[in-house]
Amino acid sequence: MSVKFAETEQTTGTKYVGRAVDRIDGPAKTTGEAKFAAEYPYPGMAYAALVHATIPRGRITAIDTAAARAVRGVIDVLTHENAPPMKPAPKVSFLDLSSLASGTSVNYLATDEVHWNGQPVAVVVAETPETARYAASLVRPAYQELPAAVDFAAEEPNAVPQKGNLLAEAAADKGDAQGALAAAPHSVDLTFTTPPHTHNAIEPHATTAVWDGDRLTLHEGTQNMPWLRKHLAQRFGVPEKSIRVLAPYVGGGFGGKGSVWAGTLLAVLAARATGRPVRLALTRESVYHTVGGRTPSTQRVALGADAEGRLSALIHTSVSRTGRVGGMPENITGGSRHLYAAPNIHLRQSTVQLDLLSNTFMRAPGESIGTFALESAVDELAWELGMDPVELRMRNEPERDPVGGQRFAHRMLREAYALGAERFGWRERDPRPGAMRDGRWLVGMGVATAYHPSMRMTASVTIRLSADGTVVVRCGMHEIGVGAATVQAQIAADELGVPLESVRVESGDSDLPPGPGAGGSMQTASVAAGVLDACAKLKRTVLGLARRAPGSPLRGRKPADLEARDGGLYHGGRGQTYAEILAAAGRDHVEAAVKGNMLGFMVQTLRDRRKWVKAASGAQFCEVRVDPDTFEVRISRWLGVFDVGRVINARTAASQLRGGIVMGIGMALSEQTLIDHRTGRIMNPSLAEYHVPVHADIPHIDVHYLDDADPTMPLGLRGVGEVGITGVAAAVANAVRHATGKRVLDLPITLDKLV
Repeated sequence: MSVKFAETEQTTGTKYVGRAVDRIDGPAKTTGEAKFAAEYPYPGMAYAALVHATIPRGRITAIDTAAARAVRGVIDVLTHENAPPMKPAPKVSFLDLSSLASGTSVNYLATDEVHWNGQPVAVVVAETPETARYAASLVRPAYQELPAAVDFAAEEPNAVPQKGNLLAEAAADKGDAQGALAAAPHSVDLTFTTPPHTHNAIEPHATTAVWDGDRLTLHEGTQNMPWLRKHLAQRFGVPEKSIRVLAPYVGGGFGGKGSVWAGTLLAVLAARATGRPVRLALTRESVYHTVGGRTPSTQRVALGADAEGRLSALIHTSVSRTGRVGGMPENITGGSRHLYAAPNIHLRQSTVQLDLLSNTFMRAPGESIGTFALESAVDELAWELGMDPVELRMRNEPERDPVGGQRFAHRMLREAYALGAERFGWRERDPRPGAMRDGRWLVGMGVATAYHPSMRMTASVTIRLSADGTVVVRCGMHEIGVGAATVQAQIAADELGVPLESVRVESGDSDLPPGPGAGGSMQTASVAAGVLDACAKLKRTVLGLARRAPGSPLRGRKPADLEARDGGLYHGGRGQTYAEILAAAGRDHVEAAVKGNMLGFMVQTLRDRRKWVKAASGAQFCEVRVDPDTFEVRISRWLGVFDVGRVINARTAASQLRGGIVMGIGMALSEQTLIDHRTGRIMNPSLAEYHVPVHADIPHIDVHYLDDADPTMPLGLRGVGEVGITGVAAAVANAVRHATGKRVLDLPITLDKLV
């Protein structure tokens, strides 16, 4: 992989921001020193395993636990007949964002109702994990089965219009899109489908729960400690302050660890019921049964254009699903709201409820599958017009937001496409389908636009500067494998003018000042804003100490006059080190804290949304080779050029963008959760049958970014975690269309769809 590394000292005037800095958590992870949720020892540890329902909907009429209880080493078997009660899950409200943490509304083991095939109906607690799993296999529930709706395609006609919310709108109308489509001299009108997808993080969900009276210590791989903590306090009737969540390392999340699922709740419940520390590490199959994934979708995209390729109509509608006991609709048409300058636009999102496990956030929810449909349709329109697909996109690049009319805070898609086309050799593309070959292989080249909104939340941050020159940044943020602590250390080092190695970042503990969740590509920007404010406050405090010292060269200076460098504050060639200032003041350290103001932040965010559209974007270029006899598809080359604002760490940003592309390749070619339309059973609940990309599937990936700051975001940065997956599936489909002449409308692109 090649990456454009910023020449930071020349272009930005900083010492660390923009550099390809090694991750500070790298040594701990590569040596095994880093501990994850299932690796903390406690005396008297017990182990739990789940028993899953085998029907999609109904009631438990009896549950035979005798054989399980008879197994040596079994401590208890908890069912709806004997489990201590939990309080119900709070209702979802956008006035309390923590209510979004409820993976489902089911009050586990407090009801005999079954809501999906795989719902936990019992928990076995034993002395060893092997004993727990074996005993769980001996539990025998009996059911009264009730009619269930589990077939998405069959239930699609029952979909109802989705309601908008504060985070995303579900509909838009501008002009007369239907009339403009009918009158357009050139048009395409296509229906796309995408399957459900399941989370497969390297670290399966795991919980270690320890009660001490009414105090709970929880080791949990979570992406949102504040939400989890509040949720558990509500469910178990204890104060938030009596719960400590520890998540220093999370072995992958992608949205699947942003909500509270059955495994966490039942581990905490089992620990309270048995009076023992309890560990519940889900098997891969249990993850499929109890942790939500991506919704399937059906989408219609219709485009009308004149002979020059200027759009006259853009229609994008979608149907997705939620569970009858929970799940959030996805912003599938979000990209269509912002990407193309059409005078007539019609957007609608609808949902249908099924008797399946609730869907949940999964890397770029909505945009990942929405851009597949939109960008495939744009490519097909290019074929209809006989126009280069890059030229068609640039001809319809808007100056302002097409629906709302707001200004773009920062948008460099033209520059991304120009650089990408040059570096990828787009001019060498023969526009005729099936005309390019490499030996016997058909060669195709495709492009698509990447797009993901840029957001941020509040973060509370404390920074401590000691007389020995060390700096400690404290924030309850999350390290889910992205280098979160590394980038904040880089920012603090630059702001305070100290060596990077003197900065330590404390995170992953709910006792720390609360940070945002690691989701929505907003953690870095959110925490960076807090770090910048805390550093500024700290420097003002240090300057105040210096001013009071007789003979200090900083007396009479204002904060704006000073430069933080060489471990101190300077004006021109005169100044003092922090050690000198603190020694003169008789202090061994100074500290500054900033506290996030959620109400004020939300008000400002709503104001900003009326003024700006903020998003990361990019151009995805893909080359495929297709066997003309077997229709095997191999991706041979990839280039992504991204406008993600200012990049803080060249290495970790490129890794995130590349990871998104890899995940998008899986979505394009192999990933799908197969559901039995009679029983609602997941038929491929393992990595042996659910096919994610492996090394042999991934080509050389060339990643570039423009590294131009967004003036409306902290340090000019935008999130990079999710934009990389958007547009990927479409770029693959468009390359396959070029190679074979066949347009695949249904993901994944498997051999049977090309024969």
